[in-house]
Amino acid sequence: MSTSTSRKQAIVQDFSPAPAPVCAVPVEDASAALLDDPDEWAAFGRPVAAGGKEQPALWESFIVLEGMHCAACALSIEDALKQVHGVHDVDVSAATRRARVVWNPQEVLPSRWMAAVGGAGYRAVPAMDALLREQRLRESRRALWRWLVAGFCMMQVMMYAWPAYQAVPGDLTPEMEQLLRWASWVICLPVMLFACGPFFSSALRDMRERRISMDMPVAFGMLITFVVSTLGTFDPRGPFGAEVYYDSLTMFVFFLLSGRLLEFRLRDRTAGALEAVTNRLPDSVERWDASTSAFVRVSTRRLRAGDVVRVLPGEAFPADGVVTLGVTQADEALLTGESRPVDKAQGAAVSAGSYNLRAPVEMRIDQVGEATRFAQVVALMESASLQKPRLARLADRVARPFLVAVMLAAIAAAVWWWPSSPGHAAMVAVAVLIVTCPCALSLATPVSMLTAAGTLARHGVLVRNLQGLESLAHVDTVVFDKTGTLTRDGLSVVGMEEGAGAMQSGWSRDALLALAGGVAAHSLHPVSRAVSKAASRSAPSQQQDHAWEFDSVQEVSGLGVEATLRHSSHPAAILAVRLGSARFTGVPAHGGSGQEVVLAVQERGASIAWLRLALCEDLRAESTAVVNALAREGIHVELLSGDSANVVRRVAAQTGIATAHGDCSPQDKLARLRQLQSQGHHVAMVGDGLNDGPVLAGAHVSFAFGRSVPLARSRSDFVVMGDRLDLVWQTLLLARRTMRVVRQNLLWAALYNALCVPLAIAGYMPAWLAGLGMAASSLLVVLNAARLARDGGLASVTQEAGIPSSPKPSLPMAHPAAEPA
Repeated sequence: MSTSTSRKQAIVQDFSPAPAPVCAVPVEDASAALLDDPDEWAAFGRPVAAGGKEQPALWESFIVLEGMHCAACALSIEDALKQVHGVHDVDVSAATRRARVVWNPQEVLPSRWMAAVGGAGYRAVPAMDALLREQRLRESRRALWRWLVAGFCMMQVMMYAWPAYQAVPGDLTPEMEQLLRWASWVICLPVMLFACGPFFSSALRDMRERRISMDMPVAFGMLITFVVSTLGTFDPRGPFGAEVYYDSLTMFVFFLLSGRLLEFRLRDRTAGALEAVTNRLPDSVERWDASTSAFVRVSTRRLRAGDVVRVLPGEAFPADGVVTLGVTQADEALLTGESRPVDKAQGAAVSAGSYNLRAPVEMRIDQVGEATRFAQVVALMESASLQKPRLARLADRVARPFLVAVMLAAIAAAVWWWPSSPGHAAMVAVAVLIVTCPCALSLATPVSMLTAAGTLARHGVLVRNLQGLESLAHVDTVVFDKTGTLTRDGLSVVGMEEGAGAMQSGWSRDALLALAGGVAAHSLHPVSRAVSKAASRSAPSQQQDHAWEFDSVQEVSGLGVEATLRHSSHPAAILAVRLGSARFTGVPAHGGSGQEVVLAVQERGASIAWLRLALCEDLRAESTAVVNALAREGIHVELLSGDSANVVRRVAAQTGIATAHGDCSPQDKLARLRQLQSQGHHVAMVGDGLNDGPVLAGAHVSFAFGRSVPLARSRSDFVVMGDRLDLVWQTLLLARRTMRVVRQNLLWAALYNALCVPLAIAGYMPAWLAGLGMAASSLLVVLNAARLARDGGLASVTQEAGIPSSPKPSLPMAHPAAEPA
């Protein structure tokens, strides 16, 4: 039996479960040499370009942080990392508990700057899939055990405290009351020694580092309550013996842990889209081993281009490649936003991160690691998740001064109440320390924006810049490019016309078309792809007869492609060729209203032949509905295109756009954009990202539309991965909702502190109620942000706007517009 036949049988018959992947070594057990090994850096980072050509390459690494709970913790970690020589830039997100570190491998190694995080009292974990899952599971189990211990002890203490609340004078003897106090004290010990451990360890760390964080006032409140109650238990006749507060202590500890546990899980579910994406790749995969003629499971990081791997049903494709054996369906929702399965037969391209749904297949790997489209998506999401929007940075700056003010207010309240009752004064100070919640203020903006970013990612829109959500909410003008946005990213050649002197110069129509196809192959523009496709359909003999050797090829943004080349049979004859608009090639325009692209051939500065190609494209089915929906919201819509003015006006009339400009170069588009901005408009630009770089960068907020856009080079704030124009409309609506939620969260946090702090100082808020209020404050912020994760809201708004949920192909226009190549 041949090898191919045996491998086919293996695909059909081998449904045994795959061996468990080998987990990475936990970071606490790994030696510093492991982290400092350059081969390991790619597992949790990537190289980035330095500022100048002579500067060494830098590395951008991502880590997950343990032990941080608030914005003050994030600022402390940033300060610790920035003090390390060789660390160039640091971004720490309190909402995601992740950090981005840019460092120079010639000046510092990962073990050193990770040690700086440890020196600040926190723990850094490389953002590897296996380590993340293990760390999150461990942290979740610890939080659950602390919550269970606090809840059990709270119930027991309340049972012992209940008789004192219900008894009338004389019902309880002094001995019985003292026994109940002692029992409550014993039961509170596990709460103080175990359940409160994170608060005390964080406060002790902050004291050593001479800084302040959210856990410090909370830990002081717990300690003061326990000490005051202990003094009352040991000395019932002393100044603190009138009352003990074990029930209040256990209750507010339980409430705080409940709030943190729920907040932790809600944030993971609503704003944890990043980790869900990064965990899509398998830890290991079956690779064909020629030496043993069998599939051997290896780590995904060991794959190289050219390897053949077998992907089982339910597994994700580990890299970009081509199916070589088998037929299946793939879920490519991550890359396209479309949840419907895509058929994958032999020869079909598959992408890393998409799921194999039906049957085992073999694939040949073409791209791995950072070269895959999946890696570009992850890089965009990681960058966005660590950004701090303007409102979030403002809240972070307020956090530390706010905590200092809280400590001073607690001391002032204790001094004020001390003469009347030392015990009551201590509990007033505890209430002030606990009830204040800068965490809600710090989380109000980032949690909402990260939740919105996660929702958009599930729909096929990647947020490159979180600040773009705030800018988009204020947009009053939307400017569309045409090709690949209002029209579909697809063209076809419907007619050809060669110059009158072409035949006299020895150029046939087929020869010119073959030359045009060769030039167009060096461009990704939709027009170029249409020309290349038309040329590929010509006779094979024509393709062979016209083998061209290119000396130079350059794409001129917004105009076309120019090249110098020679024929293999006449190497001495150098030709200058241009493919693009009539203006770019110097050929007189046709004068019609159709779309055209022109090939002009020159030899020694003189034109010898030209070929005019008429093109046709489709208007998107949802284009008119999206434009109408924007207009109903009071948003002004314009169309800017490099195509002829007649073609642009036709598309504008069909879509309902009142203002349209044709024959625009990238500089013309940018000038119009500046004009709108000078008039006070907030402008959003929607383009295909291929020749709209300047205008995308110059707009207040921008969308790169189309799957052909190289994500790593995109200058836009949002990247639309799918093929639906209504995603732009949905993103705008969600941005407005997000800013409403942010304002609600900020208003709630401000009102809560403004109301509760005076009540606590006045002595009207017991410690248990203060703990409940603090937990509820942060939890309410996260719950309010969680509303942005509802997918049904976007779908319903799209239906109300009359936008087709799944666009259907429209009939081709006679000569609809597309920008020159």
